[in-house]
Amino acid sequence: MKRTKQKFLLWTLLFIVSFNAFSQSPDTLKFELLKGEFWWGGLSSQGNKMPYDANSKVSHDFWGDNAGNQAQPLLLSSKGRYIWSENPIKYTFDSGKLTVTTRDGKIQSGVSGTNLHDAFSFCVKNFFPPNGVIPDELLFTKPQFNTWIELQYDQNEEDILKYAQSIIDNGYAPGVLMLDDTWQENYGVWDFSPRQFKDPKGMMDKLHAMGFKVMLWVCPFVSADSKEFRYLQKEKLLLLDKDNEQDILWADSKNKAAIFRWWNGASACLDLSNPKAQAWFKERLDYLQNEYGVDGYKFDAGDADFYTQALVSFKPSTPNDHTTYFAEFGLNYPLNEYRASWKMAGLPLAQRLRDKSHNWTDLQKLIPDMMSLSLMGYSYTCPDMIGGGQYLSFLPGAIIDEELIVRSAQVHALMPMMQFSVAPWRVLSKENAKLCVEAATLHEKMAGLILELAHKASRTGEPIAKPMALAFPDAGYETIKDQFMLGDDMLVAPVVTNGQFQRDVVLPEGKWKADDGTIVKGGKTIRIDVPLERIPYFVRIK
Repeated sequence: MKRTKQKFLLWTLLFIVSFNAFSQSPDTLKFELLKGEFWWGGLSSQGNKMPYDANSKVSHDFWGDNAGNQAQPLLLSSKGRYIWSENPIKYTFDSGKLTVTTRDGKIQSGVSGTNLHDAFSFCVKNFFPPNGVIPDELLFTKPQFNTWIELQYDQNEEDILKYAQSIIDNGYAPGVLMLDDTWQENYGVWDFSPRQFKDPKGMMDKLHAMGFKVMLWVCPFVSADSKEFRYLQKEKLLLLDKDNEQDILWADSKNKAAIFRWWNGASACLDLSNPKAQAWFKERLDYLQNEYGVDGYKFDAGDADFYTQALVSFKPSTPNDHTTYFAEFGLNYPLNEYRASWKMAGLPLAQRLRDKSHNWTDLQKLIPDMMSLSLMGYSYTCPDMIGGGQYLSFLPGAIIDEELIVRSAQVHALMPMMQFSVAPWRVLSKENAKLCVEAATLHEKMAGLILELAHKASRTGEPIAKPMALAFPDAGYETIKDQFMLGDDMLVAPVVTNGQFQRDVVLPEGKWKADDGTIVKGGKTIRIDVPLERIPYFVRIK
């Protein structure tokens, strides 16, 4: 009896230890902000609102919400403090206090060194180390072109070939060409629409002969009236609706596909937690490569908020997990692009900022949003489409701001990637269109440096484009949002304000050579002339 009781107590103790080791209970941490402390949170689309300080009043819950762009369960401080969790966190800054909670799992926090760079380096090493691989080099070395703004929902063979030829005729080097939504027969029916494309293989051969690599737009959704939908539902490769009976399409009572409301209607969705669904998706995309010579894919949608309804999946998952499954899938293809990602830092995926509107307010967001991406550990980055990616801004009758498009191209020129969509030669004067070509030429001129920095990022996690506060963490540059560093030795100070033909540039200590050949001693703020044709940058002289 005594031995039985001891055995029972032993099993009870083992159960408690095991439960404590593997349970995922909620966690809460509270912090007082230090004097002069600044914080950055893991949201690329909110970088323009950062850094947060003692006067900030802001809150964001990552569970099911990546704010339309890349996200990381990460917070970094200018005083060397960091916060990380493997699960979605919620953070709140209010009255000089920071509160961080989770719905489940643990929050890791600590201090590493004394500044932002120390904290960032610690998190790279311990939470999202790079894997030594970069996306396709052409994404960095040549300007990218996307057919979205010019063709919108009328992607077709004739106009795509005209757009491609116009790129070359107007002085641009051929690079990556992305064919956007509606090239396909339907969502989930991943083949060229026979109504829009009479000879897709011939078209691809012509584009390759021009010097382009071609990417196709894809998403995880499946049109619910297709034979592909019926097959995927039968094979249980779609996400299922757990609760809702009124908004489901179903073939039998045991297998009800969930219907997702997204910007292009209502569709079913692949269950990418299921290896068989991933295999089916990969087989379709590999077919496009083998049959037509497609080079890669723009992976769109996948946002965590699509998955917040009650779902049944092959593998129990949070909404954020489904974003991760979709992003991980892109690792099959070196030529890729994502807009929505969760915990993908350090991996060879090209990350583009969410679509911006055609206005100066959104142009001013490009640099801080890109810098937020860098601080989250995403190194292979692209700042949306030049002039803005919101197609509503370019519908017939819209007012085109020529200065804005030129300045947007100049912001892109010394970023890791640059992407055109609206055709400068169509909407700009000859003089302003020429300035966009010059911005693209500058990007090509710096391609060797950008590629070198990309490979360095794949080894060390050090971002290609850096906020001033990361490159010079003890210099008081936390609030600078209109200039950045390309690597450690090139300071870039483009213009992001309407009608601005002079600007101030904060130059760190040292000697710098400006783009116009001027030698300047740093450690001070200088005022420079910035006519529309100038892209100001300064190279450190060692």
